[in-house]
Amino acid sequence: MGVPARGGPHRRHRGHSRTPCPAGPPSASMNPVQRVPDLPTLLGLPGVEEEFVPGSSIGVCALHGGGLERATEVVAREVAERTGASYYGVVQPDGSRHHLSSTRFDPDDSRRLAAFLDRVDHVVSVHGYGRDDDFFAVLLGGTNRPFAHHLAGHVRGTLPGGYRVVDDLAEIPRRLRGIHPRNPVNRTRHGGVQVELPPSIRWNVDAHDWSDRDGTPRAPQLDDLIDGLATGVADWGNGTP
Repeated sequence: MGVPARGGPHRRHRGHSRTPCPAGPPSASMNPVQRVPDLPTLLGLPGVEEEFVPGSSIGVCALHGGGLERATEVVAREVAERTGASYYGVVQPDGSRHHLSSTRFDPDDSRRLAAFLDRVDHVVSVHGYGRDDDFFAVLLGGTNRPFAHHLAGHVRGTLPGGYRVVDDLAEIPRRLRGIHPRNPVNRTRHGGVQVELPPSIRWNVDAHDWSDRDGTPRAPQLDDLIDGLATGVADWGNGTP
C-alpha cells in the first residue's frame, strides 16, 4: 500500500498553529438525535446514502457519517483512497441526526455492508463523539489491540500539541470502547480499531463550520489526523508496523 500525497480543494497550507483549535461546534442539544430500530429503516430515510468501494483486505468505514457525526466519512473515505483500502460509509444529509447503534449494523440487512465485511480482514471504523469534560482526546478502541497501538503511534506523531491519543481501553469510556462482537469493526477475521474523534478535531474554527461541509476548508488538525491514520494503515498493510 502506498500513501499518495495530499491533493484536492480542501487541503490547507502548512505553517498552521501547533495547538488544538478552541471549542466552537454547536451543541448537539440544538439538533437532538432520533434513534432508529434497524439498518433498513436508516437506509430508507430521505437523502441517506450507503457507499461501498472495494479495495484491499483492510477496510475503513464510517457508520454515522454526514449530518450525525460530522466529517467522519471524510476521514474514512480519504484514508481508504490514499491507501487502497476498502471503504464503506453511511452518510446522512445535512440536518439529519438519526442514530443506529453500531451493534445493530447487521450485514444480513445490507448487501453492501456484507460485501465490505466479506472482503476485509481488518477494519478501521471512524466515529465522532462529544464530551464536555474532554474535548481533545482521540480514542482508539476495538478488539485488535496491536493494530490500535500501531495506529496510535502514527497519530501521535502527526497531531498538534494539546491533543491526546488514548489507546488504553481502561482509559476509554465504556460506551466508546467499540469491543462488542456485533459491532462491524469486530466482525472480521482479525477485528479492528474504532477511532473516536472529538468535535475539536473536526471543526474549522476559522470558518465557523465543520470541515469539508459545503465547501468549508478542512481544518489543519483534521488533515494531520488523516496523515497519521493513512500512514499507519499503509504500514500495517505493508507488514511494517
